[in-house]
Amino acid sequence: MNAWRDGLRALIAITLLGLALGPAAAQDAASGPTESLSIVGREGRHLFNVEVMRTDADRSRGLMYRRSMAPDHGMLFDFQASAPVAMWMKNTYLPLDMLFIRADGSIAKIAADTEPLSTKVIPSNEPVLSVLELNAGTAARLKLHAGDRVEHPLFSTTRR
Repeated sequence: MNAWRDGLRALIAITLLGLALGPAAAQDAASGPTESLSIVGREGRHLFNVEVMRTDADRSRGLMYRRSMAPDHGMLFDFQASAPVAMWMKNTYLPLDMLFIRADGSIAKIAADTEPLSTKVIPSNEPVLSVLELNAGTAARLKLHAGDRVEHPLFSTTRR
């Protein structure tokens, strides 16, 4: 009986600690494995480590609740097939640059310096295979433009 009571107390303490820290702390610590990605623009090749979101659940969560991201990191959303997509910044504290990428790896559109916590819809305006999220200001700093190329195994000639 005492073991059961002690276990219950421990469970309550862990639950209260989780509630006190909130989802932001849990999400900050929850960055997953990364893959290499490069962007080739007019100013040269730029390397990043990106988390790749391949499932509906992962894509829905994205960078929500995170408070920081390393300058050379990003998040790549794999939509599995080319289609028009729309993104938003609900529960996302970081201002981001969103690069909408066609199946061939070319950048279709850049939505720069998106507004944190906004529910404003940010459309791709054309079919894309993925979206790459980087820290706000990265696209301007690296002088990236629509038409520049993203290199990652996701963008191959066999996936269109």
